[in-house]
Amino acid sequence: MGIKAYFSNRIYKNTILDENVDAIGHALFVFNRAKQFAFSTATKEKRSGMKKRDKSLHLTVKNRFSLDDYYTNSAVQEAKAKEKSLDELKKLYMKNKEIQIKSIKNKIKKDKSKLTSLKKIKKTFRNGKPSFPKNSRIKKLGNYFVVQFKNKTDLYYHTYQLEHTYLDTEIKRRHTRIGFLNFKLNKYEDSLRSLNTKIPSVVFGSKKHFQAQYTVNTYIDNHKLWQKTWEENRYRKMVISGRKDSGCGNFVFNYDGTNKVLRFKTPKGVSVEVGNLYFPYGQEKVESRILAQTNCKNKKKYGKPVAWAIEDCGEYYIFKTMFDDESKAYVNHSKTDGAIGIDCNVDHFAVSTVNSNGQLLGSWSLKFNLKGKTSGQTTKIIEAEAIEIVNIATRTNKPIVVEKLNTTSSKLSNPYGNKKVNRMMSAFAYKKMLSAIKSRAEKEDIAVFEVNPAYTSQIGKMKYMKRLGISIHEAASFVIARRAMGFKEKLPPVLGTLLPEKIVGAHHWVHWKYISNALKGIHINSYYHSNFFNLDRFRSTNELFASGALTDLEIKGLLKLKNGKTAS
Repeated sequence: MGIKAYFSNRIYKNTILDENVDAIGHALFVFNRAKQFAFSTATKEKRSGMKKRDKSLHLTVKNRFSLDDYYTNSAVQEAKAKEKSLDELKKLYMKNKEIQIKSIKNKIKKDKSKLTSLKKIKKTFRNGKPSFPKNSRIKKLGNYFVVQFKNKTDLYYHTYQLEHTYLDTEIKRRHTRIGFLNFKLNKYEDSLRSLNTKIPSVVFGSKKHFQAQYTVNTYIDNHKLWQKTWEENRYRKMVISGRKDSGCGNFVFNYDGTNKVLRFKTPKGVSVEVGNLYFPYGQEKVESRILAQTNCKNKKKYGKPVAWAIEDCGEYYIFKTMFDDESKAYVNHSKTDGAIGIDCNVDHFAVSTVNSNGQLLGSWSLKFNLKGKTSGQTTKIIEAEAIEIVNIATRTNKPIVVEKLNTTSSKLSNPYGNKKVNRMMSAFAYKKMLSAIKSRAEKEDIAVFEVNPAYTSQIGKMKYMKRLGISIHEAASFVIARRAMGFKEKLPPVLGTLLPEKIVGAHHWVHWKYISNALKGIHINSYYHSNFFNLDRFRSTNELFASGALTDLEIKGLLKLKNGKTAS
């Protein structure tokens, strides 16, 4: 069950009596002034630590603006909601700042380590006996020196050229980078301290419109025009909360669904009547809710509140009604016939459908291109694919399973990593994907389950990718579906023998963590040549992959498994 908002048709001001337009304008002005005063008072009291009023905030606002209890209650509620929202945002900003500080500290540590290594090499040049660490990118080949990079190799003909052209330049560059990083670190730490101590506030009417008086030429030359626009933005909306013990769910607004007429009384005491008001999407639901509330005999126990809102859009008004949408009785939560697993990726949805025994029935990818698209275009593209996913779930009579991801922290955790990966992470619109799938599934009475994303890709890659002949993302979606159905994923037999004795009895996710770290240097395509299931023929780690499947660097990375104890 969730709160649904239904929007009315446009009610143009020229179709309403002038005195009613004035009354609505005054109601919007007084309500927003009351809300802003309530928020400002609470914020000032927090900052000063002193309470400068004898009465409650509700009574203070009520007496100051001559409002009744219903308008006052809604204004104070909105102010408190804004205050709570700012507190939650503050927590999020602090968490993000801590992640950024941690990543900068790690980067400084790495750069200092590289700088120390370069200075040691420089010292050997001064002693007349140049030498380089084993892991250094600088190598001596005969009488020449080479510096190996990812996509190129630089050649130096003698020590003087290498020392002054490369080493001195690189040492200076590292010093400069560390200086910039320290500056950035200090700035972020100051920002975190400020967030920790500062009581947040808000600019009603938006900071963008407030700053426009200094930045937009039209407003710089005409301050009165800016003031008019500014006030329109500050006083354009009003929300009146409902009461379950009222006749129509609200003591201020009364909607006649039969005649399509809305009646309400403004704080000034003016009775306003708006005719020909209907809801293009949801008229039946609105009428049904209000009729049910009107006919409810024990409203204090079984009544349902109905909130109303007015929004001034310039030439016309939009009226909104909001109430709890009843849970649907026939939503398909059953996994008796299996489930559909979805692995969300930057450029496609990987989909797998499984039966009641957790066996794969089919897998495929729904590809899309979000590169260079606007936010609105991205939303439409994702929604189109979400419709296809839900249609499949409807035809197969199965619920949908997705991962419960938090991409906010992951996007901030590695700013100095691979640029291509960071660009892909930045373009990963996971929240839009999840929202699109859930919204469409709700309309079609399909349940959406969320599971822990731990090691889904690693399990799919090592256990199912080769056996089922599918991609890593489709294998991950298969694991997601199985996890929702309660299946546990144990290590393949061969990999199980490589575990250290101390973690053999631990949770299977601990096993996957150990093996994933041990094999993280192996390229994904190499897993199509893996031998993880034939325990009888396994003798050493050299036989984990088919001969010739690994590069020399990947073979070198497997040595760490040889040195550990094994459990048979």
